[in-house]
Amino acid sequence: MRRTIFLDRDNTIIHNDGHLGDPDAVHLMEGAAEAMIQLADAGYTLIVITNQSGVARGLFTEDDVKAVHQSVDRSIRDATGREGVVLDWYYSPWHPEAVVDAYRGNHPTRKPEPGMLIKAAADHDIDLDNSWMVGDQERDVQAGAAAGCRSVRLASDPVETCAETCRPTLMDAARYILAEAVAS
Repeated sequence: MRRTIFLDRDNTIIHNDGHLGDPDAVHLMEGAAEAMIQLADAGYTLIVITNQSGVARGLFTEDDVKAVHQSVDRSIRDATGREGVVLDWYYSPWHPEAVVDAYRGNHPTRKPEPGMLIKAAADHDIDLDNSWMVGDQERDVQAGAAAGCRSVRLASDPVETCAETCRPTLMDAARYILAEAVAS
């Protein structure tokens, strides 16, 4: 079974302060690609788990989400020289107040529900007990806990004071996870 790092996309791997459906607007967070390589080199599979309610809100399509993911993959490759750093991408286009009827509602894949993590675990033979969820929102931590993973939340503000498992950047989260792996 695989040990996996589940990563939120927005403000974890890439900058996004709204709804991003434009692949040309992808910009990696500082140090994110390098952190991902450190985790991959330590034997973790990397899978992205992201809510994309912009689809439900009619701001962009599922094809746009996939194009953004391809752009992120290219950006990681360009930054690191490595192909296929992210094994798979899971997204939830649902939202309870959707303007697109097909995507209206609370869905088991929409974080904080663990549906995307559970599906990824089934698809890729993942050991959830030895996996982590990393993201910038409390809903990421809740989804990880509900799936049986440990979690790290990234601080939303550089001066934020938060719990023991909160870290300022993805690189800091990677260092924490790797130190925990050595300690256990």
